[in-house]
Amino acid sequence: MKPGRILYRLLLVLFAAGLVVSSIRLICDGIDSAAQKADYDALAAQVALSRREARSTGADVYDRVPIDAPPDPTEAVLLPEYEAVYAQNPDTVGWLEIGGTCINYPVMQTPDHADFYLKRSFDGAYSAHGCLYVRESCDVFAPSDNVTIYGHHMNDGSMFAALDNYRHQSFWQEHSTIRFDTLYAHHTYTVFAVFTTTATPGEGFAFHLFEDAENEADFDAFVTQCKERSLIDTGITPLYGDKLICLSTCEYTQSNGRLVVAALRDNETADRDTLP
Repeated sequence: MKPGRILYRLLLVLFAAGLVVSSIRLICDGIDSAAQKADYDALAAQVALSRREARSTGADVYDRVPIDAPPDPTEAVLLPEYEAVYAQNPDTVGWLEIGGTCINYPVMQTPDHADFYLKRSFDGAYSAHGCLYVRESCDVFAPSDNVTIYGHHMNDGSMFAALDNYRHQSFWQEHSTIRFDTLYAHHTYTVFAVFTTTATPGEGFAFHLFEDAENEADFDAFVTQCKERSLIDTGITPLYGDKLICLSTCEYTQSNGRLVVAALRDNETADRDTLP
């Protein structure tokens, strides 16, 4: 057989093998996507049912918790809607929800194991979707001045993919409120800035490293950087003493890019009937 024909057949075999591998990968991704959606939908339904039951029984003793008085871990009582979720996985530290999007997920944290949930599902099994999780050194309950929450930008639109919509002023106007409950208290946040940066060490804005301000100037400098980089104009400027969260996901306009939605906690604690 001529060398050219051998090479041609070899290329055909390699091409066919590549198609098979790609097809298997797509099928596996599709299965994982469907499984993760089903699992998270079940958790969200469980939480919604628990909220309705809590309203009907009048279990509202922890509806209003002073924002500057974190619960004593030895005396803390879980909010009714998160009891079952916490029982299933004690790495759960809260619940994040943005009305009008698919973002309605438990939030995890493993202080002794950074990025543990980067590629793990709620039950701890491997998953490309991972979980929403808090940076290991942040304190969710005190809380830190800034709490960073990570989540993947999945091609199927799940996890933090919807954050990309905050690039548009019109989307922010309709979705400026974020609900981020801890296990013990309900809290709402208002988005004040949306920006992109790179996670490449030594480059970009290392927003995640800001956790607790040393003083007012330190806090103001962080807020100024967020607002100067913001893709939208919210007209909102957090003040020293405010508590912030930064929701971080991948973005693809730059190398190792990140899209960050920054929000400040509302100063008035809301109850179940007024939260989104």
